[in-house]
Amino acid sequence: MLWKNRQYGEEAPYIPAGIFKIRLPFVHYRFEWPDYVQGLLMCAVDLGAITLLGQHLGMPFEVALAVVVLNGLFYLLHHILGDPVIPGWITPAIPLIVLFVTQFDEGPDRIYALIAFQLTLGILSIILGVTGLASKVVHMVPNAIKAGIILGAGIGAVVSVFGETGQFNTFPFTITICIGFAFYLTFSKSFEKIRKKNKGFLFTLLGNLGILPAIFLAVIIAPLFGEANWPNIQWGFSKPDFVTLWSDYTVFGLGIPAISFFVQALPAVLATYLVVFGDVLKTKALLSESDVVRIDEKVDYNPNRAHLIFGGRNAVMSILGPDITMCGPMWAAMQVVVIERFKEGKKAMNSLFGGIGSFRWGTNTGLLLLPIVSLVEPILSVALALTLLVQGYVSVRIGVMQARSQRDLGIAGVVAALLVIKGASWAFAVGIVLCILLYGKDFFKGEVDATFIKDQQNGKGVSNQDGKNDNKSELVEV
Repeated sequence: MLWKNRQYGEEAPYIPAGIFKIRLPFVHYRFEWPDYVQGLLMCAVDLGAITLLGQHLGMPFEVALAVVVLNGLFYLLHHILGDPVIPGWITPAIPLIVLFVTQFDEGPDRIYALIAFQLTLGILSIILGVTGLASKVVHMVPNAIKAGIILGAGIGAVVSVFGETGQFNTFPFTITICIGFAFYLTFSKSFEKIRKKNKGFLFTLLGNLGILPAIFLAVIIAPLFGEANWPNIQWGFSKPDFVTLWSDYTVFGLGIPAISFFVQALPAVLATYLVVFGDVLKTKALLSESDVVRIDEKVDYNPNRAHLIFGGRNAVMSILGPDITMCGPMWAAMQVVVIERFKEGKKAMNSLFGGIGSFRWGTNTGLLLLPIVSLVEPILSVALALTLLVQGYVSVRIGVMQARSQRDLGIAGVVAALLVIKGASWAFAVGIVLCILLYGKDFFKGEVDATFIKDQQNGKGVSNQDGKNDNKSELVEV
């Protein structure tokens, strides 16, 4: 148990492997049982991907479960290879991905489109990780277009829930009640005040579990309103269907997509990468906060290493089990929860790698336990709707705050609308034309209106709530 020998101010023990630092449970970090148990419950959020895969790819439940299990296994690579994060979906980009794949006929063409999209995103991320060009690529995109992409992703998330084929039409009462509960726990000023006054276990737990309390509430609400059956709790282990997955939904059974699918995917992939890079920046900011408190452990975060890992995950998953949720660099809501416990000191959590690793071992265990899977199976569509609505709220706010002037905001609104209606190709094309017409030689620099930015920060005009609550909301990802 090498973790016991860590000296004050040093990194957790590891096996050097180039840019990677290999760490194994019980050997290089202490297993943290509180985080493991929390992971057992939070696997319910991961299971929400099953609804997307069934709705848009026609996957049977057991086949979609196989994709979720594979994704869960690859989640472990981050902490094992030295990336101090809890990885998750690229949640804000889900509406963009759905919009792209649904342009193709359901069946092999739609699956080819998803494979091409995920493989392209993976290769792009790996290249940027190897060359270290990630920040330069993102800075080449004008703020107005970035704001429009993020804003459009948020609007698209809301539209996907309330549209003609959205989940709200099937679960109107359940989604109304549960999203209200989720928003209250996550964004409400009054609940924040209650948490400050009552620092007991219950209020802390409710505030730290993201949308999980709302998901469990849906298990009760949906049957009461006749919108779903009561769970049929089954015992034993889940049975993901890998055979059908590989024969009917991957390159092993369908072959490699034509080049045309990769070409058509490029604009949507670039839009998705803008969201991914934002998560990388948020990861760095979160870890910097914990560095000030836990000076006994040095935590090494390398953005290039992160790119290689989540890029590799996307590339491999595109071959073994293409997934609409994609493989993102961080699950921000749970990263915040684990870091807060890490800040409590070495006795509470010996190493950050112990917390994040134990959590992801827990979610993987939960995916294999049939009682947990069967409990949430009737309301997986509700879980997905809650995820999209919370992320939609956050993305709209972040998108607006990305604008640096009123002209930026106007361009962003047009880009966002076109992204939702026409897709990423139209959004980028029109955004580029508008930036050329409005900014000319200042195309890349755009316009910075100090008064506009000050009004945003002070809560005037298009601004948001107080800074502290806004910071919290920007870190929510489910």
